[in-house]
Amino acid sequence: MRQHHRPLTPGAVFFDEIESGDDPAMLQEAADRAATLLVRGARGSDDAHIAERVLHLAETQGLETLAELWAGSPADSLAGSLWRLYVMRAWVYADPAGVAAQFEAGRARAQVARVVSGVADPPGPDELRAMVDAVLRGITVGDFADVLLRAAAFARVVATGRASLEAPHDETVRMLTLAEQLESAAHLELRHELA
Repeated sequence: MRQHHRPLTPGAVFFDEIESGDDPAMLQEAADRAATLLVRGARGSDDAHIAERVLHLAETQGLETLAELWAGSPADSLAGSLWRLYVMRAWVYADPAGVAAQFEAGRARAQVARVVSGVADPPGPDELRAMVDAVLRGITVGDFADVLLRAAAFARVVATGRASLEAPHDETVRMLTLAEQLESAAHLELRHELA
């Protein structure tokens, strides 16, 4: 037989948690607001330093801080899209030679995606770092849908490369999922529905 308990009433601790910012709804609202300001507020600025600050946001604030802010956001949101872009940049910088090998293996099989990604030929580690930086700079100076489409194309080529290199299936699927999420977000952005 199941015992019934009287429901707990919110006490002072409940309200302390909300005031300290630990309330999930408030954290999500803050994440969404920060993403909107970053993408929509910086766009069209003539200040070249803003693009560099956006590019190096993960380095100056720490990827962990961005994770706390955006990692739980849905893929079809501005915050979720930014999180995926910054994680992708961190991954390229952490293993540029490995990423270059995966991209090289996939580029012959994913011709259209290779062209859209905008990676220089041949795709070495320096070229991949330059491409991913150009993508993130595009947050402030370009069309955000283009930023997402370039990142999606890059992820698709890498996923194709992983498959041809017989990488573990789950790694290939994760990269393909990333490509699909970024592409879906780009289509929402094109319809002015990405928030």
